[in-house]
Amino acid sequence: MNARNSGESYGVAVHVWGEYACFTRPEMKVERVSYDVPTPSAARGILESILWKPAIEWRVRVIEILKPIRWATIRRNEVGSQGSWKLAKQAMNQGKLAEGITVEDHRQQRAALVLRDVSYVIHAEFLMTGKAGPDDNEGKFLDMFRRRMEKGQCYRRPYLGTREFAAHFGPIPERYEAIPEARDLGWMFYDFDYSTTPPGDRFFRAELRGGRVEVPSPGSLEVRL
Repeated sequence: MNARNSGESYGVAVHVWGEYACFTRPEMKVERVSYDVPTPSAARGILESILWKPAIEWRVRVIEILKPIRWATIRRNEVGSQGSWKLAKQAMNQGKLAEGITVEDHRQQRAALVLRDVSYVIHAEFLMTGKAGPDDNEGKFLDMFRRRMEKGQCYRRPYLGTREFAAHFGPIPERYEAIPEARDLGWMFYDFDYSTTPPGDRFFRAELRGGRVEVPSPGSLEVRL
């Protein structure tokens, strides 16, 4: 691991890159517009794609931007409606076939402002949860994550914001530099708060300093609903 890894006892770092990315701003309802950098939620999703276990909980600490922030405008096909899980469950209980969605009848074409040619280093740590078994320990999961990352193994293909923008991942380069850029990124989506019903959105004030975004802890005053 590179000397610039997270200073936490069980920190990890992973290099992630791809042709396109779209970390959608929730305030944009019709046309999709990406944040300048990955959200902590998107970064956590990439880590969980590589290694997910009930015994551990991922915490993203730092996101480093390795390539200049560049944009592209594309048009994407989306489905304008979604199926109802309540109706699907009701049909299953009645032994009926649930009504599906005909894509051709609900297809919509929307413009999207996305990032192109992206490359990041995600620094994170994991914490043991109450679901850990007697044989579970930090070293076991740390070795497991490193092996899977080095071999390119994943439970599902990680993606950069939206599923059609697949992410490549691997060990961090021996030598790399974050972009020499600083800017105020404004309020950014942090993650979902599952302590409420329905889950609430949490945000934090993100800043890019020397090509790095520091991610606060979930319980800090910097994270707000």
